[in-house]
Amino acid sequence: MELVLADALLGLAQSPDPCALLRAVCGGDGAAPLSVERVETLRFLLQWLEAGGAGGEALRRAAWEVALGRCWPLLRGGGGAAGPERRRLLRAACGALRLCARLCGAQLAARLAGEALAALRAEPPGAGLGAEAAVEALVAVEAAAALVAGRLLPALSSNRTALRRVWAGLLPGRGEERRVSRTLLALTALADLLFPGLEGDGGGEGPALDARLCGGFWRVLQAGLTDGDGLCRKRARYLLKRAVELSDQLRTDCTCPPDDGDEPSLFWWSVEKNDKLLQFWENYILIMETLEGNQIHVIKPVLPKLNSLYEYALSEKGCWLFHPSWHMCIYKRMFESENKTLTREGVAQFLEIYETKRLPNSPGFSEFIIGPFMDALSESSLYGRSPGQLIGACPPLGMKLQKFLSTYLTLLSEEERRSFLLKFIQKMTSRHWCAVPILFLSMALACIPSCKALGTEGLHSLRDVLQCTMITHQILLRGAAQCFLLQTAMHLTDVEKVSLPEISSFLMSLRPEESLSRGTILWMELCDWLYTHDRCFRKSINCHVEHQERSSLSVYVHTLVEDYLKAPASTRENCFMPDWFEAKLIATMILLAADVEEMKNKHSKKRNTERVELKSFLHPLLDVLLKLGTNAYIPTLKTDKSLQLLLKLLQTCLLKQYSPQDDLDRCNLYLALLSELVNLCSNAGWKKGPSIWNFISSLINASVKNLQETGNEQEPKLGEQIQKAVSMASLTVVCEIIDQKPELQLKSLHAVETLKGFISSVQLNQVLKKPSYTEEKNSLFEESTSSQGWGKIVASYVHDQWVCLHFILNKYHKCIPLSNDETLELSLLAVQRPIRTLQSALEALTLLPSDQVLPVFHCMKVLVPKLLCSSESLCIDAFDLAWKVISSLSNTQLIFWSNLKAFVQFVFDTEVLAIAASSKGQAYSKIKEIIVKLVEMSTTRTGVFNTVISYCCQSWLFPTADDTGSTYLISELVDSHFSDNKMFYSTNRDDHYVRVCAIKFLCWLDGSNTLHKMFMEDLVIKLLDKDELVSKSRTRYYVNSLQHRMKNRLWQTLLVIFPKLDQNFLTGTLDKIFQAGFGNNQASIKYLIEWIIILILQRYPQCLEKFWNCFSYGEEKLKTSICTFLSVLSHFDIILENTSEKKPVLKKALLVVLQWCFNHNFSVRLYALVALKKIWGMCKALYVEEFEALTPVIESSLHQVENMHGAGNARKNWQRIQDHFFFATFHPLKDYSLETIFYTLPRLSELVEDEWIPLCKFTRYTDISLPAAFHWLHSRTELLNLKPSDWSQQDMGSDLVEMDNQTEWTDVQKKIIPWKNSSPDLDLELLFQDRAAKLGKSNSRLIVVASLIDKPTNLGGLCRTSEIFGASALVVGSLHYINDKQFQHLSVSAEQWLPLVEVKPSQLVNYLQQKKTEGYTIIGVEQTAKSSDLTEYCFPEKSLLLLGNEHEGIPANLIQHLDVCVEIPQQGIIRSLNVHVSGALLIWEYTRQQLINGSNQS
Repeated sequence: MELVLADALLGLAQSPDPCALLRAVCGGDGAAPLSVERVETLRFLLQWLEAGGAGGEALRRAAWEVALGRCWPLLRGGGGAAGPERRRLLRAACGALRLCARLCGAQLAARLAGEALAALRAEPPGAGLGAEAAVEALVAVEAAAALVAGRLLPALSSNRTALRRVWAGLLPGRGEERRVSRTLLALTALADLLFPGLEGDGGGEGPALDARLCGGFWRVLQAGLTDGDGLCRKRARYLLKRAVELSDQLRTDCTCPPDDGDEPSLFWWSVEKNDKLLQFWENYILIMETLEGNQIHVIKPVLPKLNSLYEYALSEKGCWLFHPSWHMCIYKRMFESENKTLTREGVAQFLEIYETKRLPNSPGFSEFIIGPFMDALSESSLYGRSPGQLIGACPPLGMKLQKFLSTYLTLLSEEERRSFLLKFIQKMTSRHWCAVPILFLSMALACIPSCKALGTEGLHSLRDVLQCTMITHQILLRGAAQCFLLQTAMHLTDVEKVSLPEISSFLMSLRPEESLSRGTILWMELCDWLYTHDRCFRKSINCHVEHQERSSLSVYVHTLVEDYLKAPASTRENCFMPDWFEAKLIATMILLAADVEEMKNKHSKKRNTERVELKSFLHPLLDVLLKLGTNAYIPTLKTDKSLQLLLKLLQTCLLKQYSPQDDLDRCNLYLALLSELVNLCSNAGWKKGPSIWNFISSLINASVKNLQETGNEQEPKLGEQIQKAVSMASLTVVCEIIDQKPELQLKSLHAVETLKGFISSVQLNQVLKKPSYTEEKNSLFEESTSSQGWGKIVASYVHDQWVCLHFILNKYHKCIPLSNDETLELSLLAVQRPIRTLQSALEALTLLPSDQVLPVFHCMKVLVPKLLCSSESLCIDAFDLAWKVISSLSNTQLIFWSNLKAFVQFVFDTEVLAIAASSKGQAYSKIKEIIVKLVEMSTTRTGVFNTVISYCCQSWLFPTADDTGSTYLISELVDSHFSDNKMFYSTNRDDHYVRVCAIKFLCWLDGSNTLHKMFMEDLVIKLLDKDELVSKSRTRYYVNSLQHRMKNRLWQTLLVIFPKLDQNFLTGTLDKIFQAGFGNNQASIKYLIEWIIILILQRYPQCLEKFWNCFSYGEEKLKTSICTFLSVLSHFDIILENTSEKKPVLKKALLVVLQWCFNHNFSVRLYALVALKKIWGMCKALYVEEFEALTPVIESSLHQVENMHGAGNARKNWQRIQDHFFFATFHPLKDYSLETIFYTLPRLSELVEDEWIPLCKFTRYTDISLPAAFHWLHSRTELLNLKPSDWSQQDMGSDLVEMDNQTEWTDVQKKIIPWKNSSPDLDLELLFQDRAAKLGKSNSRLIVVASLIDKPTNLGGLCRTSEIFGASALVVGSLHYINDKQFQHLSVSAEQWLPLVEVKPSQLVNYLQQKKTEGYTIIGVEQTAKSSDLTEYCFPEKSLLLLGNEHEGIPANLIQHLDVCVEIPQQGIIRSLNVHVSGALLIWEYTRQQLINGSNQS
């Protein structure tokens, strides 16, 4: 607002001179003190002038006058203000002083600082200028901040009274906010005066100051430790170190008075516990310093040591010796870290406090949970499952959160518990939470033991969470969270403080289709809760229990129904439909009250009274409904309300999900009510009767009559057009009822034949013309043409035509001719002319909006198979247009899934596929093209492939004789399931759904069926080709990478198909399988390939000759694959089960294995020895005489390897490979099962958990069942009980020391400068002088000019380099660069310790000339004809280094101002270095020469 005022003042000013405006804002030349508003306006006016670049001597003089003449006196006298007004005036005046100092330069800043310091030294302290005002003035003059910090020490060292006044002004009071960074800046400068000295009092009057005894000092330090500014945190740690070291040296008892008598002190020291206290604080400081890093491998070793802090902090009695806020500082730093791993570790550590430690009971701890802790919990990535945890299980953090919250609440008093839970729930509404965090927070609330903690405000907060926070969440997660929040309300609500209207309002926030449905367990829990607390609810003003024998809920519901149905007598004007919310509320409460009464009667053992209460609730409603046909004057509003309530009762009672109708006209209400009444009759067993028959017949006849009437087609009237739309909608509902309720036998009605004839002859896609409203201009028409839109009414009318047509086509689909030339006995035009009907369908797709095309797709499913042969081009057009509709929809729209399902049904119909595959024409190519597009879509739209695979697997399981040609297209589609594993927007939401359906489909195939055999062989060839393609695309791939997962799924599928293949086909494909074994495969792939080879050789021993050939390849090809074939030989006993002559085969196996037992590779030798041990055992069992000569050698070798001496890895690895599950437990025949292939083997192979498919999922998905004769389901118990760690070949930590058992932190990487070697925040000039003294000179004389550089990364690196090597200043083109994140990332706070000067590129000439007059040599880093070699150039002491632009170097107009050009000698081809690197080389060379010169002088 002030900036706007300043702008307005400048715009109104006639004089362009801002000095006059400054004087005007100050009130002219009057001596009256400025008001607060005038000072604030002055401050923002000065800010505007500074930002606008205003300057000039006149403005500086005016600013000088304003500072000393108007602002400074305000600090002395305060303008007569007091209290908050005084603080506001002080802040505004200090802000104006700061801006004046920036405009006038260092001279004014020095004068202001000098007067403030003089006032502090004066007697009495302040001399009219209060200590608080003096300190604020010093801190406000940021241009002289370093000067102030450097002079505070000498100014106050001899005046303790003044120091105490400064101290009182610096520290905020309890609950008062103060800028932490400024306070810490001053405290760091005063560090030597804040603590008592070791050498006596040190002079001065009054007692010495001891900051350790001030609670405000420690609160500032804690705020600094968690501040977002790294420099602020560094100052806080510095002061903490000073306090701890001093306490250790003094060895005296001291205690900071606690803010609350029940809380521990913020800081205390005891001589008796000196060592323990010192160790605690040293560990604490080390943790805080380590957290400054962003490298998790440095931080992680420290995290387990947090437990030691609790051991120090808690006494033997469990009391807190140290204030819990110190621990909260650590956790807050971890929660706010950019490293998410560190945040996760911090949250896990914090939640584990309850397990072994006593939770602190303090308001500060509760505020920490509500604030930083809940902010950290909003990160969804924290809730990941731990390795080995099953999908669907609650993650570790969710379990810890439940236990933590329950434990903490037991420590709180009843009032504290109420306040905490209310704030906790309100925090859940204060921001938009993601679905996952809100779910587990709701779960934690639901797990809290029952208590009376939430009143009306708490219930409203829970409702806000339901209505606002979760409105955009995914349906399943949102529904689960709603269930947990309802349980929370039942467990924690104080029923005596809430009324039944408030309860019912809360229940309406729950969505019945997602959480609170009648008949569910949650519904029964709610009924039980209402029954238990019936007499306890707070009485509502409008609900008084007059009859003690009736429950309060019953009385409340009766009152609700009566009030709802009350409606004033209305005139004949049109009225809008009432809101559905009230009807939904009353319907829900009626059914709840009825179920509660039924529960009450059961408990009281009453008989035949369970429905009495429901009838009494419905009496007012029934009374209105009975009058609808007799009372012509009943109000329209009352009619609408009664029908709405009836519809909601039926829908809720029948547990049917209700989708809101698009059109809210009363017609839709009546038709929806008709459908529900028919459902009710059907469910009640009333299959047929004159009432339903007569009503349906009357409705059909009336509707057909209305549609056949022809009015004035040129100027149709509104009533006539609406009547037609309603009539067509009525026929649609009748068709749906006839289809869905065949038990009502409505097809035999004569009116139904009339309906069929009319629909078959109606002109399709006929639209309703927009009516003329010259005579009928009323609110109803305006609503239809504006809010609803006439186009939507027309679209619904056309949509209803196609619904009715589908009813006809579906009934007579077998009678549809294959072309228009064929004749049909039936006189149904739409059935007789299928081509014209399909053409009309294509026209409808172009006319209708996407949400209305579903019945057109259904009709196309009937027509396309009949016309594909005779009208192929027309059918292809249908495919293209339908795909265009599907691809234009977003997968977030509900209509997308129903439309996609209908599209899949008519494109992948078995008849369509058979015809297309047999002709191999354009339709065949088009369908293949659609398959590719669907696969592509499934990679970006989750759930697409679930729809495709679900329909295809069900419709293709038992193809007819005409479907033989569809095999080829089927294999194209099933082959795609390896890379598409997506979620589907339906009940089947598991991401394994696609694969499970495809696998179960394969299990149904029969090798004796010619069609099945063709399909399987084609699929196997495609899968092997795909494996070869993946292997060639990337010869080496990582574990759990996309390539790994694709290959794993591929070989799992081959393993399922293998038993169904015949010998001839397997023999032909065996070479490809062997070739796959030669690849560089991951462990899980190796096991599957080995398993298949073993099964093939066991089943067909004649294939062994091809297997032996695999060992004859060169070593180069076998070096990565020989272990695969040796592993096969380790199961040689199973392979030879079907071999009659075993001796020759064993001899061959021995000769093959022995040569690999002497391989130079250790792993190969191990695999060969395992195989040798197996084969030799078989030889001994057969007593083969030919092998006696080899017995000593083999026995000796095996004995030697079994008895290896020493503790080296050789012996361990030999033991491990023998215990390996594949050699010790796995049986290729007995373990052949779906569970082993898809769950056990991936788990033992350490595949990512998403690849594990438990057996329960094969039985859970009932879309496709497994064959009754399929018995290969379960793994053997011995294999199933194994764990990956039981056979892991890697040493996962046998030599590691348990982290928690270490007493010293010897394993912590420490990149921290001890505070004793660092300087406090003194005058920067003193820092530079100290650094210059180390270089052997009085001051650094190197200036680095980087005004031509415009990349923040280069400037940040130069800033860091310049500061490290002690440059006196860095000149940049704009000081705005220092706020850039890239600059700060590379400078690592160097800008805090290095003077930065702003010189714009246009000002460089004047700046260089000025520096020349000061004796500087201007050195340019540039390659010129006369440039000097860097290795030969001697830098003058006063050197100015000018760096060029990244692309253009130093401009030509500046080169002439250089004294010398220096170039860096190069050896490579590239002609230039990065400007930061070039500058760093010259800066180092300058520093090196000055160091040598300084050493020579000394």
